[in-house]
Formats: sequence, structure tokens, C-alpha cells
Amino acid sequence: MTQSDEARVPGRGEPIHVLIVDDHALIRRSLELALAAEADIEVVGEASDGQEAVELADRLLPDVVLMDVRMPRQGGIDATRQIKASVPSTRIIMLTVSDEEEDLFEAIKAGATGYLLKDVQIDEVPDAVRGVHEGQSLINPAMAAKLITEFANMSRKEAERPPQLPVPRLTDREMEVLRLVAKGMNNREIAKQLFISENTVKNHVRNILDKLQLHSRMEAVVYAVRERMLEIT
Repeated sequence: MTQSDEARVPGRGEPIHVLIVDDHALIRRSLELALAAEADIEVVGEASDGQEAVELADRLLPDVVLMDVRMPRQGGIDATRQIKASVPSTRIIMLTVSDEEEDLFEAIKAGATGYLLKDVQIDEVPDAVRGVHEGQSLINPAMAAKLITEFANMSRKEAERPPQLPVPRLTDREMEVLRLVAKGMNNREIAKQLFISENTVKNHVRNILDKLQLHSRMEAVVYAVRERMLEIT
């Protein structure tokens, strides 16, 4: 994942406001230290459970939330669902020790933009924050493969369900981009595959999300499979 040149320019633009949510104080501290060293990122709050995270998100309006999946009182997936309902612009990265398919799929359905395993190198976290803030999905190829399996299962289960509302029409190029997003490709990989620039890919993704009235790439894939715009086998 690449850092934007603009993010590296001191004093240019507002910093990315981050809320850290984990029930382990040591993990929260490690994440805070990793992010505090970055001039373009500011940790605006910390929470130790999902309920506290929802309350802080409503008050602080963070750009990005680093959200633990499993916590006491209220877990990260339920908290993600509530935060996305009240602060739709917030991007949420799930933190977990597990890549269980069920957790992964539920997190994406809840509105998470990325999924980060806790064994990730700590110096990779700032780039992860920048990436989702810029509209990228954060998911590795192994997780993408699991998502595709879940999408295929969902598509089969809902094969008999008639569409409830007219589905927004995407252009042929937008559908090409969406299919590659569903394969777990990032903007650079999609650009190379389609022989177009990364900026053009970003524009296509933005248009897709605008037409579907969604907030993340993976939400768009879930929607497209559910409405039978995409068939994943």
C-alpha cells in the first residue's frame, strides 16, 4: 500500500483522526505509539469495548476507527454496525487474531472497510489507516478468497429472491472494475489489468459507490452479488 504524496506534506490539510478500540491496554498503547509518530495522523480517542466506541465515535466523528472484533459488553461487529449508521463517513478497520470466515463476512456486511490481523507489523498500521481513509479496501488475497466463497454461497441462497427495487445501472467499465474489486485487487492491480491509470480506477470506484449509495468497495461487492449484478463462482 502506498502513501499519498499529499499526506506526506507537513501542514497540508487536516490530519486523519483515528479512534482506537481494543479491550487490551497494551495493544491500544502499541497502536497509539505507531500512529503518534506520523505527522498526518492524530489519535483522537481510545475505547476498551464496543459500547464505549459507539459513544466516542458519535462525539469525536473520527475519520478511521481501528476496531477489535471480540470485546466485553459489546463486540466490534455490532459496534461497527452502529457507528456506520450514525457516522457513515467513518472508515472502520477490524483488528483480530483470527481470519475466521464468519467474522470476516459479518464485519464486511456491518460496514467495515478493512480487516487487519493482529500479527501485522506495527509499522504497517499507519499505511493501512491512510489507505482506507483514501477509499481503499484493506484485505489480503487469502481473505479475499474466503469472501468470494461467501459471496458465491449468498448468491446461490438468494437465487430465487426477486429484486426489491430497480438496480442502479453501471457502465461496462464500472462492472469490469467491480469484478476485479471482488477478486481482492487494489487500485494499482486493477489499473494494470485494465491498462488504465490509478486515478481512472479511483474515479470509477467513486462513481460506483455514488450510484449504489454505498460507502466502501466491499459493500458494493456484497450489494452487487445480492442483486445479481455479479455472479461469483
